[in-house]
Amino acid sequence: MTHAYPTRRGLLLGAGAAVGLSALPRMARAQQAVGFQLSWLHSVQFAGSYIAQQRGWWRDAGLQVALMQGGPNAPVEPPVVAGSALVGISAADYTAAAVAQGAPFRIIGVAMQKNPFVIASLPGNPIRTPKDLAGKRIGMAIANTPVLQALAALNDVDFSAIQIVPTQYSAQPLIAGEVDGLLCWETDLPVAMTIQGIESVTMLMADHGYAVQSQTYIATEDSIANRRDALVALMAGELRGWDDCRADPDAAAQMTVQMFPDAGLDLDTQQLQLRRQLPLMFSEDTDRHGFGWFSDDSIQANIRTLALLDRKVTADLWDRSILDAVHAG
Repeated sequence: MTHAYPTRRGLLLGAGAAVGLSALPRMARAQQAVGFQLSWLHSVQFAGSYIAQQRGWWRDAGLQVALMQGGPNAPVEPPVVAGSALVGISAADYTAAAVAQGAPFRIIGVAMQKNPFVIASLPGNPIRTPKDLAGKRIGMAIANTPVLQALAALNDVDFSAIQIVPTQYSAQPLIAGEVDGLLCWETDLPVAMTIQGIESVTMLMADHGYAVQSQTYIATEDSIANRRDALVALMAGELRGWDDCRADPDAAAQMTVQMFPDAGLDLDTQQLQLRRQLPLMFSEDTDRHGFGWFSDDSIQANIRTLALLDRKVTADLWDRSILDAVHAG
């Protein structure tokens, strides 16, 4: 999976309060076609976007939004640079890498207030704190070595005392006892184990200083300057969609499965994924300022962690003006 990741039966979600959306009649508005590049395959990872589309909030605001599926062969950044996507869903480390290569990106919103990376282990041999990593075999993709190094550095753990075992992205090595822990997302391999009836323990790295924003919204400087109305309308619908998803996650999961019948999505898995995902997306900051918010403190924490990943950025990478316009509306 990407860095990316996932029973009431009534009508999906209440109408909710409109956030920055025009009340003009639907038919009275010209439709502006825009692309919205997702970071991975369709699943409840993007349930708020599906709600915005299904309930017509973007259409009401004059946008015809194409939700562009991501995946291993569909990187987020190129279509945003090219202009075929107005907004993309990325992560702060990926955006920092692209900016270092000259891409004119800004982060305009943050969906996941906490990074979803965890160390998953079994109850009989739990890893609950970074100190527990010493002497343990951790299954992971070798490409994620800097992530584990950063966690170790942030918590004064001797990285050389951790044994990295290259594994495929699967829970099987942990279940089979080939490793003591897995570096994965809170919303995928632990969910897969739960569905199989296997209990796991997860140590959320964000709770131990690993501050790298995930599921971030990126746009180009040119779009922020010259397509501001479209950006505000798109983000207004997106934010409203996630607020309604939070209000009824099981219904949102059911809607996702129904929208993509050929995606192989299992309802129980999608519902559990969303229950694990939403606590990462909402916080005291979002309750106070609105979904997608990022504080100056969170920016500084990201800058410090990104430096450990050899990504040097400044606060200029973030632009809160679109969120300000949405929430003011």
